[in-house]
Amino acid sequence: MIRSCVTVSLVPEARGGPFVFWDDLPAACRTAAELGFDAVEIFAPSAEALDAAVVRPLLAEYSLQLAAVGTGAGWVRHKLQLCDPDANARARAIEFIRSIIDAGAALGAPAIIGSMQGRWGSGVSIETARTWLAEAIEVLGEHARQRGVMLLVEPLNRYETNLLNTIDSGCEFLATLDTRNVRLLADLFHMNIEETSIAAAIARGAGAIGHVHFVDSNRRAAGCGHLGFTPIAAALQESGYEGYVSAEALSYPSADEAARLTMAAYRRYFHGERVA
Repeated sequence: MIRSCVTVSLVPEARGGPFVFWDDLPAACRTAAELGFDAVEIFAPSAEALDAAVVRPLLAEYSLQLAAVGTGAGWVRHKLQLCDPDANARARAIEFIRSIIDAGAALGAPAIIGSMQGRWGSGVSIETARTWLAEAIEVLGEHARQRGVMLLVEPLNRYETNLLNTIDSGCEFLATLDTRNVRLLADLFHMNIEETSIAAAIARGAGAIGHVHFVDSNRRAAGCGHLGFTPIAAALQESGYEGYVSAEALSYPSADEAARLTMAAYRRYFHGERVA
């Protein structure tokens, strides 16, 4: 069964980014539960902000799961990425991601690598960048396996990276790895820019997709842009996908309204309900 999820950012430096709820995790969990979400996805500034002793009882109070945890604060706050020309900086990037994997695993959630994958250029060739990225993902994928969770790698649009941009490129990358503990995050906003057909890309990625960012073409809540969600939802269901569709969307026109609109779209496209 495909389940619903909504994002929460606890990173002040990311203010204005595509997250529905901000700053107040208890309040976000309360509203998510009231609207009927199954889970939350947390974008945390550090592993310490994901302290299981604090987060686990909060999730239990509202009968929510933790769908995933983001690592993007490593880039937003510290400018760490896995293709940095400086070997020490690459090592720090790996350690930051490892700490987030550990914190998420304590709560049963996979970690997402998106912006921290980095890019090639500025003296780093595409071949070198791909080698560095693969070496890091091998290490981090196996670390996640040892902690009992998957690792998620997110293809981003061309304006954010020049390494992994499409589901096909993500699948090709996974095929080069020895670890089998890595899946792709299919973000519909990025896919709208890079894919000829989102539904066809999802079909080709069947079995490789481990998480979905459910969002419209303009990064607003599903239904607030021009994406046609009927074939996208059908492709996910037909591919056998059973993970979360998570609202990584702008809190427009407000956080509560973005969450409400997402839930209405989720019920419409994945459960056939008409919600006002």
